[in-house]
This record gives sequence, C-alpha cells and structure tokens, in this order.
Amino acid sequence: MIRLSALTKVYGSGQAAFQALKGIDLTIQAGEFVAIMGPSGSGKSTTMNILGCLDTPSSGSYEFMDIHVQKLSRNQRALLRRHFLGFVFQGFNLLARTTALENVELPLIYRGEDAATRHGAARAALEQVGLKGWEHHTPAELSGGQQQRVAIARAIVTHPAVLLADEPTGNLDTKTSQEIMELITAFNREKGITVLMVTHEPDMAAYARRIIRFVDGHLESDSRKEEAA
Repeated sequence: MIRLSALTKVYGSGQAAFQALKGIDLTIQAGEFVAIMGPSGSGKSTTMNILGCLDTPSSGSYEFMDIHVQKLSRNQRALLRRHFLGFVFQGFNLLARTTALENVELPLIYRGEDAATRHGAARAALEQVGLKGWEHHTPAELSGGQQQRVAIARAIVTHPAVLLADEPTGNLDTKTSQEIMELITAFNREKGITVLMVTHEPDMAAYARRIIRFVDGHLESDSRKEEAA
C-alpha cells in the first residue's frame, strides 16, 4: 500500500543545509497499525508529513496505492489527501466557534457533498466515537477527550484508507488516552483502516502491532508484535 524507497529530505542549502531523512526504505501494508517513535529531530515527523502529502521528499520515491506521489502536483496531492487520508493531531485543531457536527462536516464540504449527505455522515461519525447527543456543542463546551473524539470523527467521516495520528494522546490524561487509543484500535481492527501514529509514549505505542524507531534521520529498528492466538 505504502512504499518509501531511498527517501531523503533536506531543509535549507549550503552550509545551512540539514538532512532530516537519510535514505529511508519502508513498506506498509493495508490494514497495519504502525507506531512511529524516536527523539525530537529523528525524522519521524518529517516522515509523517511526507506520508500525509503535506511535504515532499528531496529525493527517492513515495508510492501510495501504486501512485508515485512525488510526481504529483500540489493540487493532485490535495486530492489524494482529501479522498484517502484522515488526520488526527495532538492539538485537536477544531474550529472554536463551530459545533462538533460542523467541525466533522468540514472534509465533506471540501469534497463538495450536499448538506443532507454531510449532516448524515457527520452524525454517524460522531455516534461511532461515542458523542451522540453532543452534535451542537462547541469545543469550549467539551472536555479534552471529547474534543479528540470530534477530531477522530472528522478524520474518519470520509472513510479514509489511512489514518495519520500525530501524538493523538499528547494533551490527555492517562485514562482518556487509553480510551482514545482503544477507539483508534477499534477503527483499525473492525474497519481495516491503516493507522500510522507518531508517539513518544511506549504505553501508547504498545497498542500498535508494529513499532518503527527513527534516530538521526535513519530507520533504526522495525519490530512486529505477534498476534495473540
């Protein structure tokens, strides 16, 4: 589904150049749940940005569903994001004066869906994350955990092939973090959504079936968890 080959990323030029990625080779199959770990500056966030079509590599190749992403125009990458990718961020990134329902509808507006379709899909997504009855509350009226549930509903309302989660529990307490991780795990196992998650927390990474570690722009280790019998 996803293949990175000899991928590099360099920021700046000349003496100020910084090589964030140094020849990454990585293959991810459909339906995997992958945790991406590493210290600050290791290359994990740069990799996620490239996987999410938010940035482009300096060299090497990125194939997504047999599409050579590095050859796409900016508009074509935006279309790929819109139709195949969902995003969850540490800071929730919800519109403050907009209701939960309206926040979840946003990706469908970008896709040109009509109002009835948007409302129905957004309500269904909110129900899936346990927020039925909270549709008309604004972010200020929701707890941190509820706000992240809205963000997850917004990410899955378009039925993406891949969910990219960047520190999804970073602003949450332990109990709420576990609830959010169980929700993400359920979408992976029950709906087959491929999950790629950046985290600093080993207990959150333990929910994944595969853990990749970056150090200094290199892929240092790649381990898989054996499925329980």
